[in-house]
Amino acid sequence: MSDGADAETDRQLVQLLDAVFHRYHYDFRSYAAASLKRRVVAALPHFRCADIAALAEGLATDPKLFSDLLRHLTVQVSDFFRDPSYFLAVREKVVPYLQTYPSLKLWVAGCATGEEAYSFAILLHEEGLLDRTLIYATDINPESLRAAEAGIFDVDRFVRFSENYLRAGGKASLSDYYTARYSSAMLDRRLRKSILFSDHSLATDSAFAEVQLVSCRNVLIYFDRGLQERALGVLKDSICHRGFLGLGSRESLRFSIYAPLFREVVAAERLYQRL
Repeated sequence: MSDGADAETDRQLVQLLDAVFHRYHYDFRSYAAASLKRRVVAALPHFRCADIAALAEGLATDPKLFSDLLRHLTVQVSDFFRDPSYFLAVREKVVPYLQTYPSLKLWVAGCATGEEAYSFAILLHEEGLLDRTLIYATDINPESLRAAEAGIFDVDRFVRFSENYLRAGGKASLSDYYTARYSSAMLDRRLRKSILFSDHSLATDSAFAEVQLVSCRNVLIYFDRGLQERALGVLKDSICHRGFLGLGSRESLRFSIYAPLFREVVAAERLYQRL
């Protein structure tokens, strides 16, 4: 792509994101531009659009197009017990603190289709904490939230999920937590009733509850620096005194203005405790 064509694509992307914000009130304008542009350009054949300007024009005349576009604008990739060493660190280093509370609230920010939230529900069940825990699981994609709330996943994925679960310190068998029928696996209702799935945007919304643990993994990497700071401020405002924050493996508090408010608990797993 020539410099001129690249500049034109950038201009069209800015106009598209402005239109999305003003018409649908979703703010992607401070997301990392390079990765967002790659996703939008890759989606053009799906929408049968020659360029981003044509896609923007379609959005103006067909509101149903936006729900489809939202799948491409957001990254909905997750696994049960993704990065098992992270969950093992939570089990070993964070759970002993959580056990001291009479009731618990956790927040999984950017929950996609729910795999991480259900992973926490299983972990807390095995540590005897689930009955006194409410897990908030939030995302900006309503389609993903509906899928998460249903708690039904492709059964073929559970071979990998089971490996992750055992490496994360699982105390039983992952098959104890779901019922397989044909090609689908339905999670145990005990897990689903402990999780509240709801819409929340780190780009525009504020803190909504005080929690003992926030897990916001592989979300900040899609934001520019300014939006990362805004999001970290929202997360910080949600964490109680001596509560915990978990970030993704490519994310860090190191250069954030909020770094002095936290101490590293397990540096390699990006686990922090509020001072």
